[in-house]
Amino acid sequence: MKTYNIFFILLLLLSIEVNPQSPKKSSSGEIYQSIQKLKILGTVLYVAAHPDDENTRLISYFSNHIHARTAYLSLTRGDGGQNLIGPEIRELLGVIRTNELLQARKIDGGNQFFTRANDFGYSKNPEETLKFWNEEEILSDMVKVIREFQPDVIVNRFDIESAGKTHGHHTSSAILSSKAFDLAADANYRLNNSQAWKSNRLFFNTSWWFYGSKENFEKADKSKMLSVDTGVYFPSSGLSNTEISSLSRSKHKSQGFGSTGSRGSQMEYLELIKGNMPENKNVFDGIDTSWNRVEGGTDIKEILDGVERNFDFNDPSSSVSELVKAYSLIKKIDDDYWREFKTDQIIEIIAACMGLYLEAISDNPNATPGDEIKINLEVINRSDQKIILDSYSISNGINSKEVQTSSSLENNKRLNFKNSLLLPLKAPFSSPYWLIEEGSLGMYKVLKNDLIGKPVANTNNYVFFNVSINGIIIPFKRNIKYKFNDPVKGEVYQPFEIVPEVSSKITSNVILFNEDSPKEIPVIVTAHKDDVQGIIKMKIPIGWQVSPVEIPFKILKKDEEISKIFIITPTKEQNEGFVEPIIESNGNTYTKSMIEINYGHIPKQTVLLPAKAKVVRLDLVKKGNTIGYIKGAGDEVPKYLQQIGYKVTVIDPKTISKNSLGKFDAVIMGIRAYNTLEILKIKQNFILEYVKNGGNLIVQYNTSRRLLVKENLAPYKLQLSRDRVTEEDAMVTFLNPDHEMFNYPNKITKNDFEGWVQERGLYFPDEWANEFTPLLSMHDKGESPKKGSLLVAKYGKGNYIYTGLSFFRELPAGVPGAYKLFANMISLGKNDLEKEIKK
Repeated sequence: MKTYNIFFILLLLLSIEVNPQSPKKSSSGEIYQSIQKLKILGTVLYVAAHPDDENTRLISYFSNHIHARTAYLSLTRGDGGQNLIGPEIRELLGVIRTNELLQARKIDGGNQFFTRANDFGYSKNPEETLKFWNEEEILSDMVKVIREFQPDVIVNRFDIESAGKTHGHHTSSAILSSKAFDLAADANYRLNNSQAWKSNRLFFNTSWWFYGSKENFEKADKSKMLSVDTGVYFPSSGLSNTEISSLSRSKHKSQGFGSTGSRGSQMEYLELIKGNMPENKNVFDGIDTSWNRVEGGTDIKEILDGVERNFDFNDPSSSVSELVKAYSLIKKIDDDYWREFKTDQIIEIIAACMGLYLEAISDNPNATPGDEIKINLEVINRSDQKIILDSYSISNGINSKEVQTSSSLENNKRLNFKNSLLLPLKAPFSSPYWLIEEGSLGMYKVLKNDLIGKPVANTNNYVFFNVSINGIIIPFKRNIKYKFNDPVKGEVYQPFEIVPEVSSKITSNVILFNEDSPKEIPVIVTAHKDDVQGIIKMKIPIGWQVSPVEIPFKILKKDEEISKIFIITPTKEQNEGFVEPIIESNGNTYTKSMIEINYGHIPKQTVLLPAKAKVVRLDLVKKGNTIGYIKGAGDEVPKYLQQIGYKVTVIDPKTISKNSLGKFDAVIMGIRAYNTLEILKIKQNFILEYVKNGGNLIVQYNTSRRLLVKENLAPYKLQLSRDRVTEEDAMVTFLNPDHEMFNYPNKITKNDFEGWVQERGLYFPDEWANEFTPLLSMHDKGESPKKGSLLVAKYGKGNYIYTGLSFFRELPAGVPGAYKLFANMISLGKNDLEKEIKK
């Protein structure tokens, strides 16, 4: 075996960060590892609830050290969390986290699956979780994944017995996994003609945390536990397994989970839940993971053993002839599962050995159904192997166009071809499949059964390059993509997408009417092809009025936008509903907004969501006009405060000085500002001085974990906790109903806490100085009252307000009472004249 340069792998890992859509170009070391994986016929499925729950150390260990086919089944897409990299929440955050998981799996070598469960937010026990999740549907999804992936071993991240000690989703994932383990093996459990599959073992990936302390864990009975040292070192890459797992975990950027690589021994523990205990402490004990497990596999094993033994790192192409022989044998085995998977696996190894570069590039990043797009094809063989491009076929998902070429592919001589692809008139749009239909709070609705479980839908637009090697024709599949040259980034790849002819949007998803006067509502219409025309209508709530009834439009050029104004008149009394633009063009109706998600660590993509906006008629009074806002993590609150009528200035915290804040009627700290803005350590004294001099400071929720400013977070003692109220309809008690906060300038009643979404609030303080006045009490069922959701203290001439109420969710949802209460917080201390009049 000859040595090779480890820097190829390191460069590849770096390239994933720069351009997640770039085609894979394997080094000799990666090819060799792929050959080792080709020899192993074992499977492991890791199961948990959310993106970031997975143990990347174990996934990488099973994939890269054991060489088993490994996957992570995340029950949800993480839709209910917070976003540290941008403003996206809920469905759009789920799209981001789905793709972060896919990028993580590219690094640790795993596959990725999901169920239809929607992460509706934090829950405290599985009973609460399963009120929103459809247990029967999620179990069927899990059984579908198990039967299709056929894991020999399943590993749960969480403990069935942990109810009430951790997130209810976590415990639910373990409970449902245990049930799915049995159901998948039950032939009487009918599921779309799938065949029963019995996994050998179910483990729980335990640790000292579940025992309360390391000391308790040391004393625990470990007779049913396996220990695995995941800190193994790979000389082939110059990386330890734990370093690879840190690179994988660092893809969870929206959660701020950047991880520093570690080295040295790292023990993981697997506690047997179901199945027989391995005698030799190996998870695959008694399971044949060689090619001998399938009929006809002995000859394949012999060939691959020779390929591994004789692999030339300086000339991987010397293995091609033997690999082609193995390919021919694999195509003949009767086992459908291993035949399909190993065929795909060996095809890509053969291409990598020859440096065979195959590419299909569209001349446009997107197109509409019925369009004809131009395709540029590139083919190059970078080896001495004598091969022929027999033909290529371009598919649109319904039919394909085959072109005979019979072109000899000589070493390092590129061939280019031009062709076209006609998209079907009924081609599906490129949008996340789980968002096409409207689901429920706890479940996504997916109409196509074959999509359930998949992270994303497969593209319908691809090219098969049919290459003849030693007389055997092998089809190499490549998806059609788009690429361009960026002056800074260089070569940039994007998915090729199919989009509607026209889309629309209303610039704000919430529009407040503080009186019954009409408002002009602009509708922005974007054409996604040339020469689009039609009419725009506006669907409105009952009792509201719109003028005009319809507006004609015409757009000549693709990507051009126009804005049309509708005048909306609300009801006289408080009311809320939705307005929705409806576009009629070329006999079709369009009601979707096209949203672009474009971050460097995941593929660029578009998401189609209803173009509707919530309209709220409410009677709201505010005091003060100017607000200074210090943005936190994924913070969109400022634009909703502007809806009330405030002039909001977003403050760069680096510019805060002794006198810089005095001009503001209120200064508001964005969500998790003290968790994310290091600069606040040295600016906090100026902020508190602002309060002392008569300012009004509102601090929104922070977490106790990674709190950057602790000692002087508030002018008096204030201790944050993990207390939260997850039931959005939990009863709210006014501890001090006569307080200014509840009476001026807006009267706040219990009715103002109706219609809240996802939760009441989170990370409330549980200890505070006597200077603070708690204003609200609330709690989830069966729990003690939590009084730290809204605290106010006088400090000097000003007011310090701390709130864990989830305004960052309620304001975007257009909850009227949340707007009224926030206006009262801003107005605190400015109501003296009004109070005198009301007396």
